[in-house]
Amino acid sequence: MTTPTSPSTTPSTTAASAAAGTEDTSTSTLTAGHSVSAATAPAGSLTDEQRQRILDAVDASFDRQTAFTQELVRHPSLRANESSAQDLLYGAMAGRGLAMDRWQLDPVELAAHPGAGAIEISYDGLENVVGTFAPQEERGNSLILNGHIDVVPEGPESQWTRSPWDATVRDGWLYGRGSGDMKAGLVANLYAFDAVRAAGLTPTGRIHFESVVEEECTGNGSLSAHLRGYSADAVLIPEPEEDMLVRANTGVIWLRLRVDGKPTHPREMQTGFNAIDAAYFVVGELRKLEAAWNAKQGEHRYFEELDHPINFNVGKIQGGDWGSSVPAWCEVDVRVALYPGITADLAWAEITDALASVTADGNGNPIVTTATKTGFYAEGYVLEEGGAAEQALERSHSAAFGGAKLESFVTPGYLDGRVFVQYADTPALVYGPISEAIHGYDERVNLESVRRITKSIALFIAEWCGVE
Repeated sequence: MTTPTSPSTTPSTTAASAAAGTEDTSTSTLTAGHSVSAATAPAGSLTDEQRQRILDAVDASFDRQTAFTQELVRHPSLRANESSAQDLLYGAMAGRGLAMDRWQLDPVELAAHPGAGAIEISYDGLENVVGTFAPQEERGNSLILNGHIDVVPEGPESQWTRSPWDATVRDGWLYGRGSGDMKAGLVANLYAFDAVRAAGLTPTGRIHFESVVEEECTGNGSLSAHLRGYSADAVLIPEPEEDMLVRANTGVIWLRLRVDGKPTHPREMQTGFNAIDAAYFVVGELRKLEAAWNAKQGEHRYFEELDHPINFNVGKIQGGDWGSSVPAWCEVDVRVALYPGITADLAWAEITDALASVTADGNGNPIVTTATKTGFYAEGYVLEEGGAAEQALERSHSAAFGGAKLESFVTPGYLDGRVFVQYADTPALVYGPISEAIHGYDERVNLESVRRITKSIALFIAEWCGVE
């Protein structure tokens, strides 16, 4: 494996010279929910013979692709512990002759951007990896193939059938934390590129392969790559999306509620004020705002028929200092969804107003709740139908899936695609394989779906970027 470069604060010479058009790190904040469609036409269609060579090349290397995905899953790339997995991907990209760039995220730079999530951990050693392919003469459309390396916590391992890091294959499914979300997609990006070259073809457009951190908590990894200057005519992100394309998704805010109580001995509990009980009451009151937002789903395009699109998830609670004391404090971490077109600032104002209106519990005890941003502060987006990049993907999907039509759907979850749509005016195609139990026990990804998605991405690279 090639030795990684040391972290830097500016793009490496090789990456900067290979990535023509990536020097400008300026950003322009667009309206929340901004939607885009690419005006650039695809670089050129493939012949039937070229297409078949690419499809055959994916099949020929799929066992190696699966083995490499297993190896990547065996690296427990939990938040702030992604380095070994990034080392592996750095070596894989460098071994393919890509111009390499690796840098540490800058919390000061990120904090100045309106789309950044709140930072609660040290970013020391927290790095993105980007490999760039640059043709001798850039004639085709450029492309970013993006994916996140960070995974969510595995929970109690005793609840898994096997260790979440074993990366076992059973009945056509690859198991393990991050297998679907989204290491299979990250690897598919590389092997799709391999298939194009194994077919004797060379892309004529610039391609950036991005492996980013922080997708599961702030979105700051992709935002950092954007601020570093990486840009393209289209972005493809192979998240686990059931062989479909995401048409729209929600924004997300992370916040922490804190309620203070009055500690006493349990023998005279009625003279104190239980902060944990009060926190439950506050969350119940906040559910009224959740219900109000869901009642407005008919006002938001693509969300009209979705079942309960807005969720306020209580993901973590802690409080009190002693089992025999009425708790003096309680903190609750909440994840809040918001529709495209609703700014994070507006949603935050409604949340804090709702909390301010809760001045007492059901027994008349006074309540004061503070809210703190703890991660995501992101707005949703819509991918407008019919863009040139989407048309190219439709053709590629049909060829890889035996003539099947590319379907699209709406997801009430966060996606890094918002960085490219909102701050780079670039169509983001979030499209990937079938998975089950992501963020849950026995997470798994369907390998035949991964094979077909890899074929589709390979054909899309060839058509969108052009080949010679």
